[in-house]
Amino acid sequence: MDAKELHSLALTAARVRSLALDQVYTAASGHIGGSLSVADILTALYFHTMRVDPKVPTAPDRDRLVLSKGHTSPALYAALALKGFFPLEELKLFRSIGGHFSGHPDMRHVKGVDMSTGSLGQGISAAVGMALAGKMDKKDYRVYTVLGDGEIEEGQVWEAAMAAAKFGLDNLCAVVDVNGLQIDGATADVMPSEPLDKKFEAFNWHVLKVDGHDLEAVAAALDKAAGLKDKPTVILAKTVKGKGVSFMENDAGWHGKAPNDEQYQQAHAELTAMIGTLEKEGK
Repeated sequence: MDAKELHSLALTAARVRSLALDQVYTAASGHIGGSLSVADILTALYFHTMRVDPKVPTAPDRDRLVLSKGHTSPALYAALALKGFFPLEELKLFRSIGGHFSGHPDMRHVKGVDMSTGSLGQGISAAVGMALAGKMDKKDYRVYTVLGDGEIEEGQVWEAAMAAAKFGLDNLCAVVDVNGLQIDGATADVMPSEPLDKKFEAFNWHVLKVDGHDLEAVAAALDKAAGLKDKPTVILAKTVKGKGVSFMENDAGWHGKAPNDEQYQQAHAELTAMIGTLEKEGK
């Protein structure tokens, strides 16, 4: 990856964070902490890795993404809007009665959403089905799914993991947003899931580990995953919940809470400053 692409990805990720914040604040509802932690992952997927065309959102040979941690839809909607699936102005309708951007992704009403998700653990199962269908149809598209490390506590995740390995789904790549926190506190306290690498290896997956905020590393891991054969790949991306907003970082209280006016102004200022810095660097 050259410096120009890396800078473009960083700027896009910053904009994803800002737009996610705006959505949650405007709706006075939503999950901002995980949206901020997953922003770099979604940016790398949509703006570096995946073959998608906003003009033909249901193209049969497109790559697919299933946001298994569906509560972080603000980040997904922001990435899709920046990619060109729909106008940025429509994000103002997030969680509004008159809008179609519900709190969890809805494939029936939002262009670019490949699977409706929200019930944790189910998204990866849908992704396994998509990848298996691709194999049976002899298609070369790839399927990506993004999970949370709290979501890993769901038994259905591991049933899907077993099936993916059984059928040799090397066209499937899961990315786990390992931010260490969930709604009730630290994952290590609620239900310890580590060592995730050893668990996925035991389920016969390729395992890659990266800093989930190092866009170059995330993109490189996604590239590497595409070349790994015979079994599925999981990328364990270490992240910071609330990344980019000082008072939200590593605070489980921001899992599903909207900022008040004062908090929004501070968060907005911090993210706007980051965008401004990146824009200046790009000139």
